Amino acid sequence: MAKRDYYEVLGVAKNASEQEIKKAYRRLAMKYHPDRNSEDPDAEDKFKEASEAAEVLMDAQKRAAYDQFGHAGLEGHGGGGGFGGGGSFSSIFEDVFGDIFAGGRGGGQRVHRGSDLKYVLDLDLEEAVRGTNPKIKIPTLVECNECLGSGAKKGSSPIDCVQCGGMGQVTARQGFFSIQQTCPRCRGNGKMITDPCHKCHGQGRVQEQKTLSVKVPPGVDTGDRIRLAGQGEAGANGGPAGDLYVQVNVRDHPIFTREAEHLYCEVPISFVDAALGGELEVPTLDGRVNLKIPEETQTGKLFRLRGKGVNVSQVRGGGTGDLYCRVVVETPVNLTKKQKELLREFDGQSSDKQSPRRSNWFEGVKNFIDSLT
Repeated sequence: MAKRDYYEVLGVAKNASEQEIKKAYRRLAMKYHPDRNSEDPDAEDKFKEASEAAEVLMDAQKRAAYDQFGHAGLEGHGGGGGFGGGGSFSSIFEDVFGDIFAGGRGGGQRVHRGSDLKYVLDLDLEEAVRGTNPKIKIPTLVECNECLGSGAKKGSSPIDCVQCGGMGQVTARQGFFSIQQTCPRCRGNGKMITDPCHKCHGQGRVQEQKTLSVKVPPGVDTGDRIRLAGQGEAGANGGPAGDLYVQVNVRDHPIFTREAEHLYCEVPISFVDAALGGELEVPTLDGRVNLKIPEETQTGKLFRLRGKGVNVSQVRGGGTGDLYCRVVVETPVNLTKKQKELLREFDGQSSDKQSPRRSNWFEGVKNFIDSLT
């Protein structure tokens, strides 16, 4: 199988500086190291690939040969086949694995994953239904680009703690017993910074405001979360960054309410349209459609417009919901004298058969009262 381009493996440009290559390798090594990915069968291969790329690109002689002749140019230079390259790569290897991974074995600088962050994204219903790609601004801690997260001034490195010897723990004796405790001087890191970075003041992280683009798929709803891996706070001592969780909140809509994939709206109709029937224009998220109202329509009746709801196939599976229009018969107001006379005349000519619900209700009330006596 042909080897991938080393610059592509590390995700850096061909004119990348030594610091940029070191930073890229550190991230990949922490991401794919076999000790951290025991359940991922591909992690070891990716880790070896990144290590090989870094070894070559951090060696000036090997990098020059690779830039001119590609992988063939390395045949006389060891081909990046191990970790025994130049001093630059050896220092990276010791930095990454001596300081980071040794922390988990009782010695060396402790590494901590960065905190996850939460951001509430307010969307209009139309944006949630159709999908959108907004930009958001997140205040967060990011890795210091001056010291690459070490906290030490550029050109220097943290040293072993003078009290615990780099172990991160000290032994306290009480009679016949020995108790291991976190070193009070380095607070368990195992390392001390004698010459702190001027930008982050030895913290390894700085406060910044990041602008991120969030791809919101069509069909999201309030409570849905979108995970942006590695966009949370930077980890301490060069540890991996946390994740950013974008929680969706859909604003109330003036016309529609939503329940899962279905939409609902109320349509006021006149007394005449309800009694005699008619045709109305009703809104949908795709424009207006005609809704036919049959004769003798009662208030509260639901009409279903198929396929005019929300397409949730990208977020929950399934298809597109429906739009339900609930008609509400509106009682006329501000009647003229003539209109009132006509309504009284109409009422005088009406029979119980024309108002079955009212007749049945009054009959039920009469029976209930009679039962009490």
